[in-house]
Amino acid sequence: MAHPFATELLKRPLLFDGAMGTMLYEAGRSLDECLDALNLSHPDIVSAVYRAYINAGADVIETNTFGANRIRLGQHGFADKVRDIAFRGVKLAREEREISGKSVMIAGSIGPTGRTIAPIGTLTAQHARDAFTEQIEALLEAGVDLLVMETMGSLDEMAAALDAAGACTDLPIVSLMTFAEDGRTLSGHDPREVVATLAERNVAAIGANCSVGPQRLLRVIDHMHAATRDLDDPPALAAIPNAGWPTIIGSRLIYRSSPEYFATFATDAISRGARIVGGCCGTTSEHIAAMRVAIDTSEPTANGRGNTHSAGVHIRPVAPRQPIDVESDAPTSIKQMLGKKFLRCVEIDPPKGFNPQKALDGARLLKDAGVDAINVADSPMARVRMSAMTLCYLIQHEVDVETIIHFTTRDRSLMGLQSELLGAHAANVRNILALTGDPPNLGDYPESTAVYDVDSIGLIRIISRLNQGEDSFGASIGRGASFTIACAIDPTRQDLEEEARRLHDKIESGADFVMTQPIFDIDVWTRFLKIYGEAKLPVPVMIGVLPLQSSRHAEFLHNEVPGITLTDKARDRMRQAGSSGRQEGVQMAQELLRELVPFADGTYLMPSFGRYEVAAEVISVLDEEPTISR
Repeated sequence: MAHPFATELLKRPLLFDGAMGTMLYEAGRSLDECLDALNLSHPDIVSAVYRAYINAGADVIETNTFGANRIRLGQHGFADKVRDIAFRGVKLAREEREISGKSVMIAGSIGPTGRTIAPIGTLTAQHARDAFTEQIEALLEAGVDLLVMETMGSLDEMAAALDAAGACTDLPIVSLMTFAEDGRTLSGHDPREVVATLAERNVAAIGANCSVGPQRLLRVIDHMHAATRDLDDPPALAAIPNAGWPTIIGSRLIYRSSPEYFATFATDAISRGARIVGGCCGTTSEHIAAMRVAIDTSEPTANGRGNTHSAGVHIRPVAPRQPIDVESDAPTSIKQMLGKKFLRCVEIDPPKGFNPQKALDGARLLKDAGVDAINVADSPMARVRMSAMTLCYLIQHEVDVETIIHFTTRDRSLMGLQSELLGAHAANVRNILALTGDPPNLGDYPESTAVYDVDSIGLIRIISRLNQGEDSFGASIGRGASFTIACAIDPTRQDLEEEARRLHDKIESGADFVMTQPIFDIDVWTRFLKIYGEAKLPVPVMIGVLPLQSSRHAEFLHNEVPGITLTDKARDRMRQAGSSGRQEGVQMAQELLRELVPFADGTYLMPSFGRYEVAAEVISVLDEEPTISR
């Protein structure tokens, strides 16, 4: 499956954000300080810039990591902070995207080293590659969606950055050179030479950024567009200029080009062949907001969705649905398919803010890919997110695919548990994964008080009593509920005897099926079955599969995320995969799925970084309906 960035480029022009430095300068920071280090020292200011560009309607935001290589950071005494600064820059962007709930892509920004490559300068190409590699690996580990190599004045330095990326990843790359007034790069290459060189590097887009003002950059784009006409598979073109020449008024640096001027530029650039537009030095969120309006007004149906960039939530029109039959006691679709079909489920996390758009878009993509149900997590890692119940309702109502809600006892009293379950039943959210939940001290509010009136086994018993028509104390609720109950197990735990004992209790208490933590080797599951004492569990099981993205991603999960343990074999394969980490991760997940079919009744995929297209690619290996042996 194509990367979403490449897919969206084919559908419509994409709007990148504006200047990071200009916005930080307007927030009171000095242009002489290390702006990248603000990711650590003043994360609130950096987050505010990301937020402003997302709210302005940018399709892609760039991370505050332009100078986060060891050479530039070394000038400020931060050479040993490359990983921390780059990782935090991405993390802050991801958090703002999650809060917004919008389908915004995050581009890892990579600028020049500030040194000249030999033989003209003293920086060796290998030293430059090493510096870029260190930065890129940190960006990948943190979960960027693509890379932007920008403001490069030398094709040699661009080559060093591309070589570094090629050894690390297969993510899309946007390569942006900077041009002087004479229409040539700082190293003397004209636009046609740039196209001829970069088009051979398998980049997703090429173009120009910085490069003085819009009009001069448009002339560069014209030459680039002419040069791409002779190519069989030309990359997309990107035009991201400065807001004209800066002037100093008093003690302030002022750029003259207005938001309205940039709105006109956006439509001009697109009409001349650009598929990516945005702003560089001197542009702000006001410029991007004006460009957003201009693009959507000039091509209102270019993205097939209308304008989805307003602060509100855009809900795709759907056919009228029959009212929910709250009196129905029919089993859920999942219950009817258990043991008869190899089920495909994928997890979606609720947003950290008000807007569920990205989650709904992901659910639509997954429905089109053939999933049977969407799992919705309940504030995983004890971090505040939108109510899982609300998102389940929205997905079922707007996307028309069944959900499985993760329901924890962490935040709800015995009375609150039952009240919410009654409400869930009325909203037709009736597949419940009963969980104890991560303790609050893992998350953003360690001072929050956990409830834990019961654990997951107690919750299963409560739901079973509701199915029998009574609450936990035996009082009638009028009629029996029709919940389908799932329970969780971790077959990677060290104390598997205790895990097996608890699983016995969960099944005995009324669990209809089992969902596991992710495994990365079939032997992990067969070992657990031996300890459990049966060749197959007495109820259906969906085995967790987590597609890995890179070796850094694998090591992060293994060493820092509770409940996820990789095998040495899986870690070795990801290390050996090099730049093909994402492809290797998909292949490993697909191989595991094939091996699991004789031992399982379905799979439960957990895509990292909201990359639902990866989950869709993994389950495509199951196009032919597997036969299960239950």
